[in-house]
Amino acid sequence: MRTVRKLPWIAVFTVLILGAGLLALAGPSMAQQNVLVAKKVATGPALDGAMKDIWKQASPFTFKVVGGRHLTGGSTEGTLRALYTNDTVYFLFQYKDPTDSVRREPWQKQADGSWKKLKDPEDKGGDNNLYYEDKFAIAWNISSPAFEQRGCLSACHTGEGKPFGNKYTKDAGERLDLWHWKGVRTGTVGQIDDQWVDNTRYDKDKTPEAGRKSDPKTGGGYNDNVSDDKKGPKFALKGNKPAPPYWIVDSEKEAFDDSKYKAGDEVPGIIVAPFTGDRGDIAARHTYKDGVRMVEFSRKLVTGSEFDVQFNDLKKEYAFGVAVFDNVQVRHAFSTGAFKLKFE
Repeated sequence: MRTVRKLPWIAVFTVLILGAGLLALAGPSMAQQNVLVAKKVATGPALDGAMKDIWKQASPFTFKVVGGRHLTGGSTEGTLRALYTNDTVYFLFQYKDPTDSVRREPWQKQADGSWKKLKDPEDKGGDNNLYYEDKFAIAWNISSPAFEQRGCLSACHTGEGKPFGNKYTKDAGERLDLWHWKGVRTGTVGQIDDQWVDNTRYDKDKTPEAGRKSDPKTGGGYNDNVSDDKKGPKFALKGNKPAPPYWIVDSEKEAFDDSKYKAGDEVPGIIVAPFTGDRGDIAARHTYKDGVRMVEFSRKLVTGSEFDVQFNDLKKEYAFGVAVFDNVQVRHAFSTGAFKLKFE
């Protein structure tokens, strides 16, 4: 019997590196694995968060995100499809999520008649992993060479005064466009929160969000539902009915009437309204069924905003990265490397 010799680890490492180099030299077949191709159509789909026949024209781009809390094994698989018309780009995002998380920090009536805002007892500030919502984010490169090569990892920086780090670009003048879908706060009003990232460093008092910022708005948005004395909710659902749902649409809110509730009843902790202005550029509709979330969203190819990626050159490829949050405020799963959007 012939003896099988094990290669030393350095030899194995060398083989892997050489193999990767050969694959890179192989050209388009390898590169195409990271490319989402948008198909041109005469008319885009009506957004309802469902798979329709028109989406069969778009090639599915499947990928994994890793490192997230609550997701099975810390990761999940997602699929993106893209379509575009003369003036608008459309996306369909499907991904596996074991839970539909909507119970975002509600108020709960206690046995003694007082009200308590439900919080994650382990949250030391900005790290809610219990009473929260599902989210996802897509970051697009506007002017960051590092993001073009490394994707989201180029803008994520661990530590620096926060348990799970900060988000900012490397140098002055470098920007990302951040599309942040928040299941309760924006998904319920048919939008994705339009944000952006620059090179601002973290300062606890002056810039606690570091490089992450929101596009300007002219109205709308979300606010905490809290009384003036901070001891309970200020507004209620129609008819002062207890939750669910776990959000109150601003145009439908009613004055809170404590006498309508018994111990254990809950009232939404958030009031929502559609953004108007630059921050409300991205329309979205979603569904959730059998552990799969489906979000359909669209935006004008060209918005003219300095805070947005402009899809104004259809011969160009646009770098992006994806993050998925499963009932967590910050501990999301993320894509590695840079993906590219290509217009067919």
